[in-house]
Amino acid sequence: MTPTETPAEDSLFGPLTVHLDTEHGQVVVEGGAIPRIVLSRAAGTEAEEHIPVGTRDGGALTLTVDGEQAGIHPAKGRLTRRSYRVDVRHARHVWRLVPDSLPDSRFLRDGRRLGAFTCEGDGRVSADWRADAAPDAVDVALGYALAAAFGTGAQPMWMLVADAIGDLIP
Repeated sequence: MTPTETPAEDSLFGPLTVHLDTEHGQVVVEGGAIPRIVLSRAAGTEAEEHIPVGTRDGGALTLTVDGEQAGIHPAKGRLTRRSYRVDVRHARHVWRLVPDSLPDSRFLRDGRRLGAFTCEGDGRVSADWRADAAPDAVDVALGYALAAAFGTGAQPMWMLVADAIGDLIP
C-alpha cells in the first residue's frame, strides 16, 4: 500500500497530519499545536495485514514523543475487545486505547476517559473529546497516532464466537 498523508482537524488543537506507511510500518502524527509522534515497526519484522502498523509485538515497535522514547505495550488481540488494548507509558502517565464498540475505541489517560477515536486503518482518524476531559497536546497526538497505527473498534466476543461456529457448520 502506498504511504498516505491525511490531514485532520482536531476540535481542540486544530489542523494536524497523520502519515501512515503500512509497507514500512510507520505512523507519524504532527501539527503546529501538538508534539510530533513517531511509531515504527522494526525493519525485518513480518507485517500482519490487518494491523496498519503491521504488528502488535511491543518488542518490535518504537514510539517517540517529540523525540523522547516512550513505552508501547499492545495486547495480543484475541477474543475480547479488551485484548485489543494498547498502552503507552511516558512522562509518568499511562494512556490506553481500547475498543468499546464496533467502530470506536475509547482513549484514557491514567484511567480517566478523555474521548473516543474512530479509524478504519486507512489513516483517516476522527476524535470525539469529552466535554469534561480537557486533553492536552500530548493526549491529542498520542490518540491520533495509536488510532492510525492499530485501527479502532472490535466485534463483541459473542459475534466472534458466532462467526467461528458458523465457519464450522458445513
